[in-house]
Amino acid sequence: MRILLILALAALLAGDAAAQRIAFVNTKYILDQMPEYETAQKELDRLSKQWQEEIDERHQTIRRLREAFNAESILLTEEMRRTRMDEIENKDRDARDLQKRRFGPQGDLFKKRQELIQPIQERVYNAVKEVAGTSYVAVFDLSGQNGGNLLFASDKFDKSDQVLKKLGIRPKRDGGGKEDEFGKDPEDTKDDGKDEGQPQEQPRDGGDGGRDQKPPR
Repeated sequence: MRILLILALAALLAGDAAAQRIAFVNTKYILDQMPEYETAQKELDRLSKQWQEEIDERHQTIRRLREAFNAESILLTEEMRRTRMDEIENKDRDARDLQKRRFGPQGDLFKKRQELIQPIQERVYNAVKEVAGTSYVAVFDLSGQNGGNLLFASDKFDKSDQVLKKLGIRPKRDGGGKEDEFGKDPEDTKDDGKDEGQPQEQPRDGGDGGRDQKPPR
């Protein structure tokens, strides 16, 4: 279904103008062939295994303590039973806290993944932008991990301001700059003192005219 949607978008963009094109990349295929990505993945796997073994060892200790308590409970005084149960509960709580600290949503593995993988993903994203240049309206990621996510889109074809105008809202440019002339499409206006056929000054980022999108994760 997602592929059909992307293909429909491709047909729509292709029909708008001959110079407008879209492209596809597979970031998983790209990352799998980068030596630094393979090294980072091996380090993450090593840490994950090490931390999981640490947690498993604590759970085994707790299990032995519970088995011993159940076997000896009948011989213990009420105070001794309470002390042993408190000890087991504290160790169980510590094990669960460690599990969360290592593998939780903002845990050590998540932070380590950001540290090792994100710079590589940024390199891939910047390479996508350079390849897109001024030739492509959009670039999609077809890898399994992102499933057709938009990696790059040209600002030239962003119609958000026109939608705001249709809603009766006066749009403002990013950073609180000069507002568009209300009710007019920016494509219908020309810069003062410039002929339509003259080449326009390229943006400082290399002229790809692209909107920064969030890199693949």
